Amino acid sequence: MIATARGKISRRTLLKGGLAVGAGLVVGFQVPLAGRTASAQQSPGLFTPSQWITIDRNGLVTFINSVVEMGQGSLTTMPMIVADELDADLGRLKVQQAPANPALYANPVTKSQSYGGSRGVRDHFQMLRKAGAAAREMLMQAAANEWGVAVAEVTTEPGVVIHRPTGRQLQYGQLVDQAAQLPVPQNPKLKTPDQFRYIGKIVGRRDTPLKVNGSAIFGADVQVPGMLTASIERSPVFGGEVKNFDAAAAKRIKGVSHVIKVSNGIAVVADSFWTALQGRKALKVTWDEGSLATLSSERISSGYKTASSQPGQEARRDGDAGKALASGAKIVEAVYEVPFLEHACMEPMNATAHVRPNSCEIWAPTQNPGGTQATGARLTGLPANKVIVNTTFLGGGFGRRGEQDFITDAVETSKAVGKPVKVMWTREDDIQHGFYRPATYNVFKAALDDKGMPVAWWNRIVGPGLQVQKGRVPAYSLDATALAGARDMPYDVPNVLVEWVHKDFGIPVGFWRSVGSSQNIYIVEGFVDELAHAAGKDPFEYRRALLGKSPRHKAVLELAAQKANWGAPLPAGRARGIAVAFSYGSYAAHVAEVSVAPTGKVRVHKIVGAIDAGIAVNPDQVKAQMEGGAIYALTSVFYGEITIDRGRVKQSNFHDYRMLRIDEAPEIEVHILDSGEAPGGLGEPGVPTVAPAVCNAIFALTGKRIRKLPLEPYVARRA
Repeated sequence: MIATARGKISRRTLLKGGLAVGAGLVVGFQVPLAGRTASAQQSPGLFTPSQWITIDRNGLVTFINSVVEMGQGSLTTMPMIVADELDADLGRLKVQQAPANPALYANPVTKSQSYGGSRGVRDHFQMLRKAGAAAREMLMQAAANEWGVAVAEVTTEPGVVIHRPTGRQLQYGQLVDQAAQLPVPQNPKLKTPDQFRYIGKIVGRRDTPLKVNGSAIFGADVQVPGMLTASIERSPVFGGEVKNFDAAAAKRIKGVSHVIKVSNGIAVVADSFWTALQGRKALKVTWDEGSLATLSSERISSGYKTASSQPGQEARRDGDAGKALASGAKIVEAVYEVPFLEHACMEPMNATAHVRPNSCEIWAPTQNPGGTQATGARLTGLPANKVIVNTTFLGGGFGRRGEQDFITDAVETSKAVGKPVKVMWTREDDIQHGFYRPATYNVFKAALDDKGMPVAWWNRIVGPGLQVQKGRVPAYSLDATALAGARDMPYDVPNVLVEWVHKDFGIPVGFWRSVGSSQNIYIVEGFVDELAHAAGKDPFEYRRALLGKSPRHKAVLELAAQKANWGAPLPAGRARGIAVAFSYGSYAAHVAEVSVAPTGKVRVHKIVGAIDAGIAVNPDQVKAQMEGGAIYALTSVFYGEITIDRGRVKQSNFHDYRMLRIDEAPEIEVHILDSGEAPGGLGEPGVPTVAPAVCNAIFALTGKRIRKLPLEPYVARRA
């Protein structure tokens, strides 16, 4: 059962480390945040959690999960970590979704209560282990005190403390009042991996039954008494604004109650979504389409090409690439392009809000509960602690649901009509008004020595910086998201120059699954494949030879190649391609096995992946994330492209923004290399190496180098 925990506890109480609350033990543990200022008070008569762990007198352990569940399995993996160190019975552990309260639940690394970047396990692993271990030590000490024995004589089994010499036992629930009086150990002893009871084992996902039986509540499922539903007519051109509108026809439709201007357009509010859509169709709006009304994909591509002739900002300089290029025995050059991509979540954007004079409550499938609370406070003028955020299941996140536009829709509309309102986006709204993965233009030049090995590597990337566009880094400074996977390319080349030319035409850009790595690793791994071909060498062995200084890259590359039987004969008409990369704390490699029909139709028969994500907390979820990443990546390889005409997105729904279909899905194998290192990310590292592996396989089979995605135009050219 998943519930929303709204209880609060004072900062003073947290710093004291523990507190008896009614009938149980609440274990607070300091989040390593500097300057935390938020405070709250204990709700009287309500057994409320502190940060993560509550145990009641019945022995029920409740874990407060601060990482939202967007399909990555946080409801299962995060409690596994706590249960292991606490020595709790995982099957009897209750999980509650944390409320929006960045003072208590911010990510200890990013300092915000927002989730993306595959940061669930890797950013919380040690912190949650310490929280569980501290609680266990307190319970052990409480039992030792009760028995009058040394704590060294006691141990635990799930949910029970045992006095080893006598075999006496006390349930955790019997110890909560005594343990609550003890100080929280700030440096508890953690288990060694051989003592893990759950970590490293396959555990079934908690959210699966709810999603199978239909009881899971996504944002679109939210129902609030007295709720109205709204649909918003938006400017067809990015940056356009309402010049004037005529609501008369819309208001004549039975069930339409309000037609109001909000910051993102005109909201038609009605008693149902269908009625709101009919009102929206009847609406007459005149737009000031703004400065982007003549923008097209062709103009953007041409502008990028022109900009590529200009020097960029230096993102990496090793040695003297210019000099080495001038003296290299053999020069290899290439240009790669990638398009804008939409997230295309299966659940379109939506949010529900109820704005009252003294409070605001929001229900949303958001990756950003802290930001949602801040948006509610900003738009209503209420203090943050008067804005309650209920985070539902997310029907896909991929970075899109970290944005605040759909939250703004709901809060503004509810505030205007004085009632709870759910704002629903259509699929067309979603695809045509997103925050897209940036399109980029990428120039490469390399020099090879007489043995075919690269002595110089030059890469100039042209495109927008999403962090710059969002104002998170200053203009004219390097944007890490635009360079991920390119400036940290792992190959041993003595002279490297990576540059970035910031060129932004104003198309809204955002974090797309694996962000810059999703496009830069495609181009880097495509180009290194070109170097291998120019050198007359096997692309696996060529990479292997260049990864001497990157053993974890090399290990996953070798594992993927081994499991894919690299070099072994294939059926006629098939070939393999390979790629390897680091992203989001993990190392991943893929081998793709493809065929190309005489019509040019590409078929991916098999994907073999290898990943080193450090400690694999739940191996089944590691595989699931890699499998999901491969399918997401293949969708973009084959079909992903947002094109612009007159400032408008041309695509509108799944008929012209295709998803990979079941009959197109390949067999996928995933092999885990458990290096024992700290956990890395999982949601995103499975994406970047799929596209280059597929395209490199196409080259191996046809001699056709794919330097521009998606593949569909390639298919059309061949037909």
